[in-house]
Amino acid sequence: MLRSLDIRDMLIIDRLSLAFQPGLNVLTGETGAGKSILLDSLGFVLGWRGRAELVRSGADQGEVIAVFDLPPGHAARAVLEDAGIEAEDELILRRVNYTDGRKTAWVNDRRVSGEVLRLLSDALVELHGQHDDRGLLNPRGHRQMLDAFAGVDLSTSRHAWTALAAARKALAEAEAALAVVKAEEDFLRHAVAELDKLDPQPGEEALLDARRRAMQGAERIRDDIARAHRALSSEGAETLLIDSIRWLEAASDRAEGKLEAPLAALSRALIELGEAQDGVESCLSALDFDPTELEQLEERLFAIRALARKHGVLPDDLGNFADDLRARLGALDGGERHLADLARAVTEAQAGYDSEALRLTAIRSEAATRLDAAMAAELAPLKMERAVFATQITAGDPGPEGRDAVAFTVATNPGAPAGPLNRIASGGELSRFLLALKVCLTGDTPGLTLIFDEIDRGVGGATADAVGRRLKALAGTAQVLVVTHSPQVAALGAHHWRVEKRVQDEMTTSTVTPLDKPSRVEEIARMLAGDTVTDAARKAARVLLAG
Repeated sequence: MLRSLDIRDMLIIDRLSLAFQPGLNVLTGETGAGKSILLDSLGFVLGWRGRAELVRSGADQGEVIAVFDLPPGHAARAVLEDAGIEAEDELILRRVNYTDGRKTAWVNDRRVSGEVLRLLSDALVELHGQHDDRGLLNPRGHRQMLDAFAGVDLSTSRHAWTALAAARKALAEAEAALAVVKAEEDFLRHAVAELDKLDPQPGEEALLDARRRAMQGAERIRDDIARAHRALSSEGAETLLIDSIRWLEAASDRAEGKLEAPLAALSRALIELGEAQDGVESCLSALDFDPTELEQLEERLFAIRALARKHGVLPDDLGNFADDLRARLGALDGGERHLADLARAVTEAQAGYDSEALRLTAIRSEAATRLDAAMAAELAPLKMERAVFATQITAGDPGPEGRDAVAFTVATNPGAPAGPLNRIASGGELSRFLLALKVCLTGDTPGLTLIFDEIDRGVGGATADAVGRRLKALAGTAQVLVVTHSPQVAALGAHHWRVEKRVQDEMTTSTVTPLDKPSRVEEIARMLAGDTVTDAARKAARVLLAG
């Protein structure tokens, strides 16, 4: 319950302190007196989005303090716990607006964000303004209202819709990818076959190139090495050396030892010559190759290089490139199986969503029956006992909150066809429908302060009295604040304030005065008679106050 509201330097309010009470609280005053400023100030401290400039002209800052009673189990206590603020029986909200646009808020002396204020607001106050019937006229909001009445949990439906959307997206992406692969299937199969046939190995191109250069070089030097080999063999130096040793040995007996050293040197030379012959022969063997081998080697080397150029990769990367192509072919070959798996996933997700959507439809259908019955009970005291309110549920576009389209329809007279509210109901009827609907949606929410801003517009006489009596009955279980121009509604209030605008020293300010019984007679008489209050108006005011 809202216990007090203190406003400092906000718009045309200088200093204002209001102490609200349980039950039906009414605020009256002439048009433009500042009643809306009170709601703007309350909305400011509750974190509502409203006017950008609220600070009174000439002031450095504006401030609003709202004090609420917080009984045990109140929904606001959970918000405080989530925000790390200790909950007490008294909740103090304070918010300051600076001239430069900055806003600072505190909850029980703990600084908080505007988001925390708005979460607390949802648990503390419900505002029903004079333009709320615009939402009532918009069928897009009817399903949300019905869901609020039903207390339905939409998280499972939203999760099922998300899962279905994800499964559909995965299937679509796989189908698109498979279509791309199919478009290049001929190329892939030809390229893989070509690579598999050649089977290039990492490092092979360098080895083939080195072998090719060696073989080409061998052709140029082999003839010289062969001639050298012949010169060293028995056809050349070897025979001459052996003959020289034989001749010297025959003469060595007569040379008195002078040929021993030459003979020893020639013997060593013969050994070295043999080693040279072996080395030359080994070299010739190494240089000996089949000319067709060079042709085959060059053919493979050129094939590897050509394939690398064709695919724009390095020769050593042809193996990895082939693996990539095989993987893409594998995706193509296994694509149909993968699509089948994804299609089954979509079917399962669709079944899950359908089940959840059917569950929501059943919940909404049951809630619609209860809401229609509750509305019938609410409309009778509002002088609309002949009106028939009906909640229609039809198939709509699927979405995260199911696939139901909800529309509120009404027949205001017996036998008349039901139709949309905006085509059937008048302005005064809309206000009463809105009041009845808000009463049904609010239910028995404990500790909630309900604010009605001129919801009785467009009605008068007995109908206004009926609206006031319904508000009074509602105030039996909740604190109700009503901004009204209706004397019938004002007369039923348990507590009454008059909002006035004053001009002093060329400064316009708005004040709020609590009214005692005589002052209430004068205020209601003014509301009945206008600027000139007559004794007849006072008498009528006393009759209204007497109930």
